[in-house]
Amino acid sequence: MRRTSLYLLLLLTSLLTACASGPRFNLDGVDNRLTPSGAVQDMAGARDHVVHWGGSIIATTNLKDNTRIEVLAYPMDRHGLPDLSEPAQGRFILMQSGYLEAADHAPGRLVSVVGKLTQTHAARIGEAQTVFAVVQAQQLHLWPRDAQRSRPQFHFGLGVGISR
Repeated sequence: MRRTSLYLLLLLTSLLTACASGPRFNLDGVDNRLTPSGAVQDMAGARDHVVHWGGSIIATTNLKDNTRIEVLAYPMDRHGLPDLSEPAQGRFILMQSGYLEAADHAPGRLVSVVGKLTQTHAARIGEAQTVFAVVQAQQLHLWPRDAQRSRPQFHFGLGVGISR
């Protein structure tokens, strides 16, 4: 009987682990109140705060010692996946030490980051001048290409529906 219970417990644990999705970020000290647009408005107060942001990659540029990724930010779901069904929260620049392959970190890919706000960066989007918050990555996760489509969707409810 004990051995059966142990096997059942191991099976349930492995199933739950297999269902867990997303990165396991250390979120200690993260300021969840800050958004990219809010950080730009008050960089003096936001500098050195640790944030957990994510979104859709706009562009990736490899520099001498770093990789710069421009990201269109979205709110994060409970798994840390950027939720593209919500309104965008502005853009930010993600700086990662070392080289990241730009082909892998291509426009449209989803990324999540935990990092420290360091400064702002002025840039142009078309003819508009804008300012981005800059995050030095401490933890970075590039989501699989089908991450939005493969999200488990469970709907429970009771009601009547009519469709044509």
